[in-house]
Amino acid sequence: MRTFILVCAFCSMYCYAQKNIPKDYFAHPLQIPLAISGTYGELRSNHFHSGLDIKTQGTEGIAVHAAATGTVSRIKIAHGGYGKAMYITHPNGYTTVYAHLQKFAPSIEAYVKKRQYAKESYEIELFPANGDLRVTKGDLIAYSGNTGGSGGPHLHFEIRDGRARPMNPLQFGMTIADTKQPIIEEVWLYNLENTLHGTAEKTQLRLTPVSTGQWKAEKISAHGKIGIGIATIDQQDLSTNRNGIYGITTSINGQPNFELEMNRFSFSETRYINQLIDYAHYKKKRTRITKLFVAPNNPLSIYKNTTKKGVIEIQEGLSYTIDIHIKDFHNNTIKITIPVEGKKTIPTSTNTTTEMPYTIQSTENFVHRDGLVSVFIPKGSVYENCAIGIETQGDTVYLHRDEIPLHKKMTIAFDIEKYTPADRKKLYVARVGSGDKKHHQRTYRKGNRISCRTRSFGTYSIFSDTTAPTIMPLNVAKNSWMDNEQFLKIKIDDQDTGIASYKATINGKYILMEYDYKTGMLIYDFNDKVINDTENNFKLIVLDKVGNNATFETIFFKKP
Repeated sequence: MRTFILVCAFCSMYCYAQKNIPKDYFAHPLQIPLAISGTYGELRSNHFHSGLDIKTQGTEGIAVHAAATGTVSRIKIAHGGYGKAMYITHPNGYTTVYAHLQKFAPSIEAYVKKRQYAKESYEIELFPANGDLRVTKGDLIAYSGNTGGSGGPHLHFEIRDGRARPMNPLQFGMTIADTKQPIIEEVWLYNLENTLHGTAEKTQLRLTPVSTGQWKAEKISAHGKIGIGIATIDQQDLSTNRNGIYGITTSINGQPNFELEMNRFSFSETRYINQLIDYAHYKKKRTRITKLFVAPNNPLSIYKNTTKKGVIEIQEGLSYTIDIHIKDFHNNTIKITIPVEGKKTIPTSTNTTTEMPYTIQSTENFVHRDGLVSVFIPKGSVYENCAIGIETQGDTVYLHRDEIPLHKKMTIAFDIEKYTPADRKKLYVARVGSGDKKHHQRTYRKGNRISCRTRSFGTYSIFSDTTAPTIMPLNVAKNSWMDNEQFLKIKIDDQDTGIASYKATINGKYILMEYDYKTGMLIYDFNDKVINDTENNFKLIVLDKVGNNATFETIFFKKP
């Protein structure tokens, strides 16, 4: 009984701590003014941004400090994604994340490298035992960088709750200079009574500025169910980046109708962003329209206080005023007013979608076979029933257009029996993009069949890769002396399928070469002290994703 009471007390304290967000527990991870290139909850491709992207003055190597006392619970190093990332778990149940790092603090770097050498792998994931790597608030833990999928030098910083859900760091008292109002770019009206193939007709509204931060749309006539969509961004005082907004509310004749706020979400729901935005519009125009109504099969937790899921019902003969308030975290707000007259109009369809021969039901599996190609789309992949076009020509399948989002991966398979066993080993599946650019897909092989799994409609075909990767030494040459060099630098590339793996040795001993896929750079730090001889035989083997390999060998000299 006593144990039960203690457990209940602990759970109560934990829940209390998670609900009552501490405002002075976490310090800024960088000791420079916080300029933001990406806000929490920002709309990204297939996901919400889960933290703050803090600018590092256009450079790498800025000291990163522990935001609070805790224990390093996870370290992950990958070629893509977060690159070099560190996770610190704190006594209050929260975890902070620091990503795209250049390197770790010396003691942590030594801990990681020891295990990278033991595994003979640059990519590694570690879960240090509790107490192995303790840090105190303000301790130097790493240096900022540009590793992984980063598009430029910055620190990605997150605060996650006890259920690993990312939360908006600004809720915790972190301060950013921000006196700028959000910026409205487009407003659209959706006719939810008239849809074709799951796509609602929409009309862009003209806006007129009324005063600072206030806009008024032209008066519109409508009848039945409608919805509003907006394209908007935010900026802060020290940044001109096109960042995401914090919150949007709508009201109809003064009555609350719809609200969303970017405070917390789970990674399991983040892909539903493709139901929050007008996905087809984004793919065509590269502008993200946020729908201010909840589309079918959209369980996002960012919605609050929605009436009829934000759908507005307009009755004939009545007048309506739709008010939209868009705000950032610091309550800088803009307002848009849309006057609506309830009036039936003669339908004038602007939807030019042609009739499609195949229909996908959201609750049923879809299977298509044609010639050498088969397509399997599992139930739950599409959010709404939709019609698509499919056409096959030999080893190519034209699988609609990437204008319908897929929540689950579909499988596209090709019969390759007509190829010789030797040729089959070099085949791969690629998505064909604009300009006939090939985008290699991870290819699976089973008997006389190859396949890929993807979440994007488009054109897919079979290609052959018979070309080995290229290896270009940058600062090492045969019989060269390298006493003045701290790093050994090599550039590698593969134009078709991409680099799959590499291994470098000096005098037969494995050396750790860091790989940046964005630049193709491989770099070895001589401070790792693998070398014990003056004369050294360097060997590098590189493989692409169908097994073509290239080897580079040379002898260089360096005093140990």
